[in-house]
Amino acid sequence: MPSRKPEQAAAPGEPERQVQLADNRKANFDYQIERRLEAGIALRGTEIKSLRAGHANLRDGYARVENGEVWLRNVHIAPWANSSQENHDPLRPRKLLLHKEEIGLLVGTIAQKGYTLVPLRMYVKHGRAKVELGVARGRKRFDKRQVIKEREATREMDAAIKRRVGRG
Repeated sequence: MPSRKPEQAAAPGEPERQVQLADNRKANFDYQIERRLEAGIALRGTEIKSLRAGHANLRDGYARVENGEVWLRNVHIAPWANSSQENHDPLRPRKLLLHKEEIGLLVGTIAQKGYTLVPLRMYVKHGRAKVELGVARGRKRFDKRQVIKEREATREMDAAIKRRVGRG
């Protein structure tokens, strides 16, 4: 049986294979995510090697639309240790690959007060590096406290159910 190349689309019965490279868990706490979208990311050879090794930090990252192109900024991808002299700058701006219609929708949404583009996670899908962007609105301090209260209440309810029903 011939092996299938990773670039080919998955058969209807097969699930898509995604390998998570980096995650921005703080974004869900600091921002109210309104919408999510997937974008390709243009990387250099040493960057993808470093990403696959798990050396990326999305915490302070954001995306900005400039001259009809979307750029990912302030995302730290550590230099590849086994590289020669030609290594990448860890904080360089990286171009995101989106369709013109998607960029147009983003420009309209981000123009509204309080919205920003936040990278939520980076992953490899069918051999290509992708970033999941969130159109987000920043949370105020009291909103963050409310999120913590809800999380604690859910945790307490789950614990009470486990005590009542038992483990199993």
